[in-house]
Amino acid sequence: MTTAIIIIAVVAVAAIAAFFLLRGRHNGGRGLRSRFGPEYDRVVARHGGDTEAAERELGDRVKRHGNLDERPLTEEARARYAARWASAQELFVESPERALTEADALLADLSRERGFPDGEDFEDRTDALSVHHAAHVDGYRRIHTARHGDADTEERREALIEGRKLFDALLAGGSSGREHGNRHLVKGRGTS
Repeated sequence: MTTAIIIIAVVAVAAIAAFFLLRGRHNGGRGLRSRFGPEYDRVVARHGGDTEAAERELGDRVKRHGNLDERPLTEEARARYAARWASAQELFVESPERALTEADALLADLSRERGFPDGEDFEDRTDALSVHHAAHVDGYRRIHTARHGDADTEERREALIEGRKLFDALLAGGSSGREHGNRHLVKGRGTS
């Protein structure tokens, strides 16, 4: 009788532990999906649909870059970056390629000044940005890709529009850009 009670207790404890382990793992995925949004889907796709591998990568990103404190910008720096972005947008009419080159460099400079990884490693910088600005980091990737690829003018314009969202988030100083409204280029005008 006592042995049967012990066996039932062990099975019950094991079942409860398994339930909480699986529940915690499932919630971890939901937490990462919620935190990273479209970036989660991009990483899962890059891993061929393997959500476990994608979640390991995203979890590693959070470990490496989650404690990064974004440094505030001075008003002078904000004005300087805003002027550079306006100049890049105006340049788009004359030379979309040069405009994207400037926007790419500007986002690298701005993210570096805000405290994100320095250097030439674009992937490390975008990985860190994805932890803090997941909703907007794809725009930076689109600018970088369009600048180096065979994008047509419309694809370049769309990349600049999407990149502007990350620019605005970094300039405003708020994580994920929630502290301000999203601005877009007005189609055909190149300004916001």
